[in-house]
Amino acid sequence: MSTAEQAERREPVARTAVSVALAVSAYGISYGALGVTAGLDVWQACVLSLVMFSGGSQFALVGVIAAGGAAAGPAAIASATLLGSRNAIYAMRMGPIIGKGWLRRLVAAHLTIDESTAVATAQKELTEQRKGFWLTGILIFVGWNIATLAGALLGNVMGDVSRYGLDAAAAAAFLGLLWPRLSALQPVAVAVAAAVVATVLTPWLPPGLPVIAAALVAVIVGLTNWGAR
Repeated sequence: MSTAEQAERREPVARTAVSVALAVSAYGISYGALGVTAGLDVWQACVLSLVMFSGGSQFALVGVIAAGGAAAGPAAIASATLLGSRNAIYAMRMGPIIGKGWLRRLVAAHLTIDESTAVATAQKELTEQRKGFWLTGILIFVGWNIATLAGALLGNVMGDVSRYGLDAAAAAAFLGLLWPRLSALQPVAVAVAAAVVATVLTPWLPPGLPVIAAALVAVIVGLTNWGAR
């Protein structure tokens, strides 16, 4: 394969990683602002992004704290842990892509999130999968932490951060990754059923449980191999 052809093959995964990173990082502003509104200091919000680095878990944590104050700490930690447990499932899928080496796997464990997994698994070749994972994970880690600091510093100046639609940007990025894969009956069935399950259960279950329940749809379909043909 010529150098020009190799460059052409690299561009799509790089564009995807950058576009997803920009959308998700922008959402970090919302987290930073919500964190300080919930009672966290700027440094606490930033440290949480550095060491936890899982947007859903972080929002679950500050959401429960905002509703119940410091007394809700144990419930907040439990909700964040439950929601973050999905990353362990991602890790099993990403293991062969990451490769060997304890240091590489240690760093990869911190970067194994929804977006890095989605971009990686959307690629067909191993080298592109590996590139998609690392590029997306690193860009989002940097962007998310910068956005967290910006949102935390702006804090109350921004007012209600939901009105800026940053959550819609992250959802749109995921839809863009998902849409090309809905070309057969099985992935369409998984997507529709998971969406229905999550929507129905969200008003009734604590944060994290609807996501886990929706993930079970994929497990059931995978075990039965329903709709594969």
